[in-house]
Amino acid sequence: MTTTSPTPTDEAAKPPTPPPPPGRWSTLRPLVLRLHFYAGLFVAPFLLVAAATGFLYAASFQAEKLVYAHELTVPDVGDRKLPVSEQVAAARQAHPEGTVSAVRPSPEADATTRVLLSGVEGVDPDHTLAVFVDPYTAKVRGALEQYGSTGALPLRTWIDEFHRDLHLGETGRLYSEFAASWLWVIAGGGLVLWFSRRRARRKLRGTSGRRRTLGLHGTVGAWAAAGFVFLSATGLTWSTYAGANIEDLRVSLGQTTPSVSASAAGGGEHAGHGAASGTGGDAAHGVGLDKVLSAARAEGLGDPVEIVPPADASSAYVIKQVQRSWPEKQDSVAVDPATGEVTDVLRFADYPVLAKLSRWGIDLHTGSLFGLPNQIALMLLAASLVLLIVWGYRMWWQRGRGSAFGRPIPRGAWQQVPPLLLVPLLAAVAVLGYFVPLLGIPLAVFVAADVVLGEIAHRRGRRTHTGAATPKR
Repeated sequence: MTTTSPTPTDEAAKPPTPPPPPGRWSTLRPLVLRLHFYAGLFVAPFLLVAAATGFLYAASFQAEKLVYAHELTVPDVGDRKLPVSEQVAAARQAHPEGTVSAVRPSPEADATTRVLLSGVEGVDPDHTLAVFVDPYTAKVRGALEQYGSTGALPLRTWIDEFHRDLHLGETGRLYSEFAASWLWVIAGGGLVLWFSRRRARRKLRGTSGRRRTLGLHGTVGAWAAAGFVFLSATGLTWSTYAGANIEDLRVSLGQTTPSVSASAAGGGEHAGHGAASGTGGDAAHGVGLDKVLSAARAEGLGDPVEIVPPADASSAYVIKQVQRSWPEKQDSVAVDPATGEVTDVLRFADYPVLAKLSRWGIDLHTGSLFGLPNQIALMLLAASLVLLIVWGYRMWWQRGRGSAFGRPIPRGAWQQVPPLLLVPLLAAVAVLGYFVPLLGIPLAVFVAADVVLGEIAHRRGRRTHTGAATPKR
C-alpha cells in the first residue's frame, strides 16, 4: 500500500493573520477631521468677515496716500524748512481749539508737518485732529481726524475699526477674537490632514468634482497655513480676553514694553503721555520745541519723530521715533523743558525680547513692517482665506451629493482615541482653553452638544430597532 505525502491543500487551514493594531494617527485622524469640519463650518462666516476687512485694511495704506495727497504732501519742495515752533504757531492760528497733544515734524522733503490737537469738539475723544502744515511756507493744507500711533486718517481708521470690532465697540471685538482664536486650529488641522493623505490622492490634474475641490482647498491651505497661524497668534496679542492673559504673562516674566521716564527731575515714570495727552497753548514750554528737537537729534533720533509736550509743570518733553517700517525706529528721550537737557534715554535695542517680538509681530500683522510687499502679502493671505472658505462650503455641498445641507462627519471619533493619548490631549486643550477662552468655551459647548445629540440619536435608533424587531401580533 502506497502512501502519499500530504499536499498543501490537505494541511489544516492556517488561522488568518490578525490585522496590525491601529497606530496613534489612525485613531486621531477621525477626531481631527471632525474638528476641522465643524470648526470650519461654524467659524467660517466670522473668518470671512475678518478676511474681507483685513484685505481692505492692507490696501488702505496705499489708498490713504492717494485720497489725502493734498494734506500729506507739499506742492513745492523748498530749500529750508521753517522752525517747528513757527509751523505750530501757524496751525494754532488756523485751529485755536483744543490743546496741542503732539507734533510730528515733516519726516521727508515733500511731507507736511502734523500738529495733533486733542479735546477738539466733534472729534472722538480717543482721536486727535491732525493739522497739516507746509514746513517751507507754514501754510495750513488741511485738517483731518487721526487715530493711533501709525497716524491713521479717516479712511484707514474706518476700515481698521470695521476689521477690529465691526463698529460695535468692545462687544464687537469679540467677533475678531473668536475668529483669531479658531483660525490657527482650523489651519493646523487642515495642514495635518493634507499631509496625511497619500500623494496620489493630492493630485489636481485629471480630477473633477469633490476631489478636485478638495485638492484646491488642501493645496492653497497648505501653502497659506503658516501665514494663518501667524495672523492668529499676533491678532490675539491685542484681543480682549486672550490679549489680557498674554499681557499678564509678559508682566510675570518681566517682558513688558518699557517707556522713557517723563519726569523733568529724572525720577519716576509718568503714564499720561498717550496720544491725546498734553497741555494747552502752542506746546511751547521753557526752552521751546526747536531746542528740544535739537537735543533729541543730538541723541541720534532721526525722522520720523513725535514730540509730546509736558503733561504738567513737573514733566518733561518726550520725543520718540515712530517709524514702524524695517528697520524699526522706536528710540525715545525725555528733555527737561527748563534746561533743554536730556534726562532719560530709552533705546529699542534695550527692549526685552518679548517686547520686541510683540512690536514686530503687530507691525507685520498690520502691514507696516515691510511696507508695500508686506501689504501685498497680507492681501494674498486674505484672498486665499476667502477662497478656502468658498471651497470648504462647496465640499460640504458636494459631500451631500447635492442635498441642501451635505452629510456630516460621523460622531464618536473621540471614543476611538486610546485613554493614554486622550487624557493628556484633554488636559492640554483645557489649559489652552483657559488662556484662550473664545476657543475653550465654544469647544466645550460643542462637545457637550455633540454628546447630547449623539445620545438622543442613539436612543431613537435603539427604539426604532426594537420596534422593528418586535413581531406583530
